[in-house]
Amino acid sequence: MTVSELKSLLLQVKSGTVDLSEAHAQILALLRAAPFEDLGFARVDHHREIRQGFPEVILGLGKTPSQIAAIAERLVANGQTLLITRAKPEAFNAVQAVLPNATYNADACIIILQQGQIERGRGTILIASGGTADLPIAEEAAITAETMGNTVERVYDVGIAGLHRLLAEQDRLQSARVVIAIAGMEGALPSVVAGLVSVPVIAVPTSVGYGANFKGLAALLGMMNSCASGVAVVNIDNGFGAACIASLITHD
Repeated sequence: MTVSELKSLLLQVKSGTVDLSEAHAQILALLRAAPFEDLGFARVDHHREIRQGFPEVILGLGKTPSQIAAIAERLVANGQTLLITRAKPEAFNAVQAVLPNATYNADACIIILQQGQIERGRGTILIASGGTADLPIAEEAAITAETMGNTVERVYDVGIAGLHRLLAEQDRLQSARVVIAIAGMEGALPSVVAGLVSVPVIAVPTSVGYGANFKGLAALLGMMNSCASGVAVVNIDNGFGAACIASLITHD
């Protein structure tokens, strides 16, 4: 039973179309069921949506295409929305063989199959990226946030090397409920954005940059030392994690 099905059941009890004892039996059956399904190589968490508001998300890294497809099939069979991050085309081929309605976003490297009703977030998540090289991480954040029920706006290639590009988007920045600022190099974009808005800014350092960037470490440290208030920082290249935090804010 998914969260949306549980809500529907409670509404039916409220309206009198389902007897209380029948609803009680269904809920007990749900609670008695194991919260995970053991596939041998993975334990699929079917109760994560109940605990956290969104089903388990599959990380494609380190898994074979057949393992990814098997986990995906079980999630979908239990009525849950499917979201697979860092997925390669061969993983998508394996998933599509068992789930023909699944779709693949090549920019974000994400596989999706939407099911049921996801509660809509309130307000807009605006995603700002420093440069075009940051687009894969920005799209990972954008697609994840959209799949989690949010309205997303994109403002790409507005890094501080040309500050006027960012300032031209002030109306959109000011209207957002939360901003995800994504940048490599020295990672200065989130500090600048946070100095312009009155909402939370989630900073995502990327591994884009030359030698002393240290594959994103310089950007990470720069963002963690931001002089602007209201900046939270996630791990290097973690667009998915930033989207999850932003979605929690919009669903609060």
